[in-house]
Amino acid sequence: MKNIAIIFPGQGAQIAGMARDFYDNYPCSKAVFDIASQACGLDLAELCFTENDRLDKTEYTQVALLTAELAMMAAVRETGVAPAVTAGQSLGEYAALVTAGYLDLTDAVRLVRERGILMQNAVPVGKGAMVAVVGLTADAVEEFCRRADGVVEVSNYNSQKQTVVSGEREAVLQVKQMAEDAHARLAVELNVSIPSHSPLMRPAAEALQKTLAGVTLHTGSIPYVANVSAEYVTDAAAIKELLVHQMYSAVRWEQSIRAMQATGVELFLEVGPGETLTKMNKKIDRTLTARNIASVEDLLALQV
Repeated sequence: MKNIAIIFPGQGAQIAGMARDFYDNYPCSKAVFDIASQACGLDLAELCFTENDRLDKTEYTQVALLTAELAMMAAVRETGVAPAVTAGQSLGEYAALVTAGYLDLTDAVRLVRERGILMQNAVPVGKGAMVAVVGLTADAVEEFCRRADGVVEVSNYNSQKQTVVSGEREAVLQVKQMAEDAHARLAVELNVSIPSHSPLMRPAAEALQKTLAGVTLHTGSIPYVANVSAEYVTDAAAIKELLVHQMYSAVRWEQSIRAMQATGVELFLEVGPGETLTKMNKKIDRTLTARNIASVEDLLALQV
C-alpha cells in the first residue's frame, strides 16, 4: 500500500446531501451521525441531508461538516486504508485529530459545535470579510495588508499564487482593490459570515481555550500536520495550544502539503464533500498524486 495522507477540507466545502450515501450504505457511517447528534443535541442527518437555511451558518456548518467527514472516514477505514499521516484545512483539522486518535468523536463534536457558535458571535455581521487573491505572490499580498488601514492579515496560504486575507471589512476591501490594481488574476470577496483566521477571532479563541482545558487528548496512532506550524505533531500536550492559535492564525496549507511530500507521502486522499483540496494540491504541485472521496462511488473506485 502507498504512503497515504488523509486530508479533510474546511468550511466552504459543505453541501446539502453530503455523506447521505454513506449513511444509507454503511452502518459505521450512520453510527457516526447518531453519536454526533446525541453529543451536540442536533439532528445532524436532517441538517446535512436536507435543503435548509442553517447549513451555511457557521454555528451549524462546522459541526455538520465535521460529522459528514468522519462518517465518510469510517467507511474508508472499513476498506483497510491506513494513512501514515493526516491533516485538515482549518475546521478539517478536527477531523484529522479524530482520525489520528488524539481526540474522541464526542469531544470533537462538542468542541466544534462551541467553536462555530463562538466564531459566529465574535464579530458583528457585516464588520468582517475575507477575500481570495489569485495570481499574486504571498509576499505581495502581505505587503498590501501592511499598507491597509485597519486589521487585515493573510489567513490562508493555499498555493504559490493563491492566498486569502481576512479581517475588518474596510481593510479587506482595500487589499482587494490593491490586488486588482496590481493585476491579480482574481480578487473576490468570499461568501462567508465571519473573518476566520484573523486577529478578530482572538476573543473566540480565548473562550474555546477554557473549554479545551477540560478535554482529554490521547496519544495518537499516527502524526498529524498542524495548520499553524505546518509541522508534524505527535505530542498531545501541544495540540490544545495549536487549536487555540489556529482560530486567529493563518492556515499554512501549501507548507503543510510540502512537509508531507518531504516525508515520502505518495498519495493525498481527500475525504469530504467536493474536491477543494484535491484541486488546490494540484496547483501546489502538478506531479502530486491526489484523489478525493466524496461519495460511495468514489470509495468503491479507489485503488491504493
